[in-house]
Amino acid sequence: MAETWSFLDTSEPDFRPLVVIELAKGTKKETIEWFTKRIVDKKANGGAQLLIKPLVTENGDENIYLVGASHLRLLLGAETVGLVKECNDNSMRTFTYSSRKTFKDFADDNHNFLTMSECQYIIKHELENLRAKDEKMIPGYPQAKLYPGKSVVRRLLTNGILVQIFPLHDREELKKLRHTWYGRVKIGYQPLDEIRCYFGETIALYFGFLEYFTFALVPMAVIGIPYYVFAWEDYDKYVMFATFNLLWSTVILEVWKRICAVMTYRWGTLLMKRQFEEPRPGFHGALGVNPVTGREEPVYSSIKRQLRIYLVSVPFVCLCLYFSLYVMMIYFDLEQWAMDYHEENKSNFSSLMLFVPSIIYAVVIEIMNRIYRYAAEFLTSWENHRLESSYQNHLILKVLVFNFLNCFASLFYIAFVMFDMKLLRQSLATLLITSQILNQFAESLLPYWLQKRHVKKMKKHVHSLKTDTDLSLVKQVSLEKEMGTYFGTFDDYLELFLQFGYVSLFSCVYPLAAVFAVLNNVTEIYSDALKMCRVYKRPFAEPTANIGVWQLAFETMSVISVVTNCILIGMSPQVNALFPDSKMDLVLTVALVEHLLLAIKFVMAFVIPDKPRDIQIKLAKLEFESLEALKQQ
Repeated sequence: MAETWSFLDTSEPDFRPLVVIELAKGTKKETIEWFTKRIVDKKANGGAQLLIKPLVTENGDENIYLVGASHLRLLLGAETVGLVKECNDNSMRTFTYSSRKTFKDFADDNHNFLTMSECQYIIKHELENLRAKDEKMIPGYPQAKLYPGKSVVRRLLTNGILVQIFPLHDREELKKLRHTWYGRVKIGYQPLDEIRCYFGETIALYFGFLEYFTFALVPMAVIGIPYYVFAWEDYDKYVMFATFNLLWSTVILEVWKRICAVMTYRWGTLLMKRQFEEPRPGFHGALGVNPVTGREEPVYSSIKRQLRIYLVSVPFVCLCLYFSLYVMMIYFDLEQWAMDYHEENKSNFSSLMLFVPSIIYAVVIEIMNRIYRYAAEFLTSWENHRLESSYQNHLILKVLVFNFLNCFASLFYIAFVMFDMKLLRQSLATLLITSQILNQFAESLLPYWLQKRHVKKMKKHVHSLKTDTDLSLVKQVSLEKEMGTYFGTFDDYLELFLQFGYVSLFSCVYPLAAVFAVLNNVTEIYSDALKMCRVYKRPFAEPTANIGVWQLAFETMSVISVVTNCILIGMSPQVNALFPDSKMDLVLTVALVEHLLLAIKFVMAFVIPDKPRDIQIKLAKLEFESLEALKQQ
C-alpha cells in the first residue's frame, strides 16, 4: 500500500465534483490556503491526496469548494475503508487494490465500479481523518487550538470556520430513481438496490424495513376488519386474535433478521469489519494519551460523566415523566367534562365534542415529544460521551422511555385502572390517526412546501448571475447548500416503533389499528421518498449491517404486548365468568398463560436462525479461507 501511495498522481484530467465544502464567509486567506493544501497534500505528508477546486460566483466569493478524487485514489480509498465487493466467482470479499482484477465488472477504465455514494463516503472518510501534525492552532485563528492527532475538519466545524460538508446529487441518477421509486403510484416492491447505490445502506435498510413492516401488517389488518365490523365478542375469537398477535409480533421480527442478513450480504456490509471508533466531534476534555492507540486525544473522567448522568440527566428525565403524567390527568379531566356535556345536551355537536379531548391530547403529545427530544439531545451532549455509539445509545434510551410513557400511559390507565374498554378504543383510534396525520404534515408536506418556495427564489437569483463557471453546477450547488439537512433515520424508526406499539399492545380492543397503520405506511413510503429526493441534501452513505438498537426496541415492545394482551383477555367478561368464586385463581391462571406464551415466544426466537443457511455457509467459507491464508503467511 505504501508503494502505491507514493506514485499516486493527484491530478485528474476530467475533474468530477463529488463533495461540497462551504466555509464561513470572511474566512481568512491563510486558513483557506492551509486547509486546501492539507486536502491535496500526499498521504506521506499527512494530507488526504484529494482534488479540490473553488466554485467562484459573480460576487467573487470563494467560500465554496468542490472536492473530488482520481479514479486510482478512490480505489485505494475503497481498500482503506474496507468496502466489500462481488468477485467473479459470485462471492463477496473485501476489496484490495492488488487483487482488483478478481472483482466483477472491474476494469481500469470503468469509473462506475464504485458507486457515487461509495466515492463520497471514501472522500468523507479521508477528510475526517485529516489530523494535525505539529500545528498548535488553525492558521489565522489562535483560539482554535490543535494538537497532534486532532481531526482538522472537526476543529474547523466546532469553531464555525467550516459551515458544512455535503455530497452532491447526481441529477441524472436521481431523476431515474425518482421515476422508479415514487414517480408513479403502483403496488410493488421498492427499488432497494438502487436506493442503496444512491443513498447508502443505512437509508436503504430503513426503507426495506418500512416496506417489510407494511406487508407484515396486512395479515393483522385482514383479520382485524371482520373482527371489528361484526363486533365479535365470543371468548374463543378474542383469544384467537390475541394469540395470533403474539405469534405475529415474534415471527415478523425474526424473519426480518433473515431478510436483513440477505440484503446486507448482497450489499457487502454484513462482512465489513468494524472500525476502531474515533472520539466524536463534541467530545472534550484535558489532553491525554489513549492507552489503546497511543495517540494524544481529549480525556474525560468516566466518574464525572456518571455523576452527570445520575445526578442531572436521570432526575430531569424523571421530572419530565412526572410532567407527562400530570398532563395525562388534565386530559382525563377534559374527557370527563366532554362526557358530562354530552349527557346534558345529547346533540350531534356534543357527540363530536367527545373526540376533542383526545385530539387535543394527541397534539400535545406530539409537541411534548419534540420539545423533549431537543432537551434529551442537549443533555446527552452535555454528558460528554467519547464515542458516537455511546452517545446514540444514551439518546435513544432517553427518548424511548419518555415517548413510551407519553404515548401509552393514558391507554394503560384507561385499560387497567378505569377498566373502560369503550374509551380505550376511542382514545387509541384518535391518538393513532392524529399522530399519523401530524407526522406526515411535519416531516414531509411542510418541508416540501418550504423547499419549493426556496427553490423559486434561488432560481431567480442564480439566473441573474454572470459567471464563467458552469451555470448548471453553480445553480445545483446554490440550491443544495440551502436545503435542509437529513439528520438520520432516528425519527423515522421512532415513528414506526410507536406505531408498532399502538398495533400490538391493544390489538384485542381496537383491531382496526393495523388497517390505519398500513394506510399510513403506504403514504409514508411515498412521502419519505419525496423528502429524501426533493427536500433534503443528499446524506453521506453510512455502511451498516442491521437496524441496530431498534431491533432490540421492537423486540422489547413485543414482549410488553404479550403481557398487556394476556391481562386484557383476563379482564374480559367471558374469562371472568369461568372464575366466579375466586379472583385469585383468575390472576394465577392469567399469569401462568402469560409465562407460557412468553416461553413460546423466546423458543421461537431461538429456533428461527438469524441468518439463512446459505448465508451461514458463505460466511463460514470466507472465515475458513481467511484462516488458511494466515497459515500460509
